[in-house]
Amino acid sequence: MFIIRPAGTWSAANPLTARKRWGNICHMPSKYNPENVKWDSRRIQSLRRHLSLTQRELAGKLGTRQQTISEWETGMYQPRGASVTLLTIIAEQARFNYDASNTQEKA
Repeated sequence: MFIIRPAGTWSAANPLTARKRWGNICHMPSKYNPENVKWDSRRIQSLRRHLSLTQRELAGKLGTRQQTISEWETGMYQPRGASVTLLTIIAEQARFNYDASNTQEKA
C-alpha cells in the first residue's frame, strides 16, 4: 500500500498513521483524479473555507508553509505535484463541491 507522507512524497508506510491523519486514502473515485482538477486560487480558498480552516491550519495538513497557501490563494503560484494530489484527497473526503464559487471575504 502506498500513502502520501506530509513531506509530499509517496512511500510505503504504516496505514494506521495515514488513517489517523487523512482517513482511508487508498481508493479515490475517478472523478476525483488529481489530473482532472485544476486547483486555482478560487478553488483553494473555497476548499479552505469549506473546511473552516485558517491558512496556517491548511498548511499544517498539507505539510507546507502558510505563505505557500497565501501565494496559491492570491494566484501568485499554483499547487503542483503531490500538493495537487493532497488537495484532491482532502476535498474528496470533505465532500467539497469543486464548482464552489463563494470566495467572498467574511465580514
